[in-house]
Amino acid sequence: MTSIDLILFDCDGVLVDSEIIAAEVQADLLTESGYPISSEEMGERFAGLTWHHTLLAIEKEADIPLSAALLTKVDTILDQRLANDLKIVEGVQPMLAQIKLPHGICSNSTSERLSMMLGKVGIKTHFGAHIYSARDLGPDRVKPKPDIFLHGAKQFGVDPSRVLVIEDSVHGIHAARAAGMRVVGFTGGAHSYPSHADKLTEAGAETVISRMSAFPGVIAALSQWSEELTA
Repeated sequence: MTSIDLILFDCDGVLVDSEIIAAEVQADLLTESGYPISSEEMGERFAGLTWHHTLLAIEKEADIPLSAALLTKVDTILDQRLANDLKIVEGVQPMLAQIKLPHGICSNSTSERLSMMLGKVGIKTHFGAHIYSARDLGPDRVKPKPDIFLHGAKQFGVDPSRVLVIEDSVHGIHAARAAGMRVVGFTGGAHSYPSHADKLTEAGAETVISRMSAFPGVIAALSQWSEELTA
């Protein structure tokens, strides 16, 4: 197993506590549209997917047509909620101060929303130009496809096998694994649920943490393990 040269962060539910807000907004709109669902179920089933792909999955499953207006309506409401209520995930700032390896963000959120969220919680400048949106690659290249992680690794000139990803969703872990990267699961967001850690492990996470303060130690441990295996 190769050593770690790059860290790629998911954003929603890892750096900013946005997944719970999105789940609440989306659950309310779906329930109003005739598909009753709780925010807890939204988080468990659809975290990590774009709203478009969530609607496609629900239409296929429930065989009910959902209004095209939902695509834009959710963005309007969600942006307002995020601007008012978004908070940074606890422990992110001190964790980032300890990370010595190069690192960036690979997200399904739009560039505009990423800029707003990261600016609001005060960590946008920390990542500089290394904030990447899968939407910028094309509508068909979002997670769980591996494209955004491969793009992130390419920007740093690092082989995918030497990248460690931290993700909070099954779909995100599938994307990272499909990219040939190692993955740590994270369950410290407000949208976490009882079987969250088990599902992340089953999806391919090497280990799962619930606090960001643990991440620097995990990086060190996985790096040392890799070095020992290749010695």
